[in-house]
Amino acid sequence: MLHVRVVAPATITEEAVAVLRDDEAVTHLVVQRGVALSPPGDLIEFDVVREGATHVLDTLRELGLSDEGGIVVERVDTTLSASADRAEKKVPGLGVDAVVWQEIEHQTGEETELSASFLAFMTIAMIIAAVGVLLDQPILIVGSMVVGPEFGPLAALSVGLVQRKAYLIRRSVVALAVGFPVGMVLTVLATWVLTGADLINRSMLLEERPLTDFIWRPDALSWVIGFLGGVAGILSLTSAKAGTLVGVLISVTTIPAAANAAVALAYGVRHEFLGSALQLVINLAAIVVAGVLTLIVQQAVWRLTRRRVQPSRP
Repeated sequence: MLHVRVVAPATITEEAVAVLRDDEAVTHLVVQRGVALSPPGDLIEFDVVREGATHVLDTLRELGLSDEGGIVVERVDTTLSASADRAEKKVPGLGVDAVVWQEIEHQTGEETELSASFLAFMTIAMIIAAVGVLLDQPILIVGSMVVGPEFGPLAALSVGLVQRKAYLIRRSVVALAVGFPVGMVLTVLATWVLTGADLINRSMLLEERPLTDFIWRPDALSWVIGFLGGVAGILSLTSAKAGTLVGVLISVTTIPAAANAAVALAYGVRHEFLGSALQLVINLAAIVVAGVLTLIVQQAVWRLTRRRVQPSRP
């Protein structure tokens, strides 16, 4: 369930309240007249089940409340209410499967900011992975996957393509197009520094590494795993299951592949660089394709559900 706070101009309040009162997904509706100061207006608060939230929020935006007032959405962890239980039973679908499109657009949009912290996490993750591939230590590879922030822009790119949001597509592409090269260049420099300090050497890359050599040896399963990871990642975001997302992050080899490519580049090992680069491309493409297809299916289901939850007009 979601809690929604709306600041509405007095001229729109009655129409908004009438819409909310007639919607079966809405409960705990409260209106306070004239209490909002910036922007001035009335305060409307209500709870809405996730299954019907997209329709309700779309309706409020169509009334102009996101332009002339304001709409704030918060997740509700626990609700003890017979009224809320009735609302959940009346609206088709399950809350855990519901996609609140406004929420997912905002959430993924925040992940596309090309910030100093984003570049720092990319670089740190790649350097950890670089050490992991040289030492043939899967635990370091797993750690780098969790630290890496690249899934955010990939998910945002999928959302942008499906929802035709040019700003999401643009910002996601910029974040990925800058983040990966910057991280790889700094990983190359870090490799040279660590080599100069006699902590690592080229022979470590050329030795047999049975636990991590899959990173630069892509095959058909690389696409399968990347695709499944993309599906699970989008599902974890749309259903707000953050714990699942952690599992997704450690199932795809984007950061390790980029790191291995950087190390191979630093040491001039061409075949490993090419193999790692191909692994990276395969994973990136598989995740985006999976994300787009998953969202298209969810969008189709949402549209069917929307027709069922729209209130009948006399």
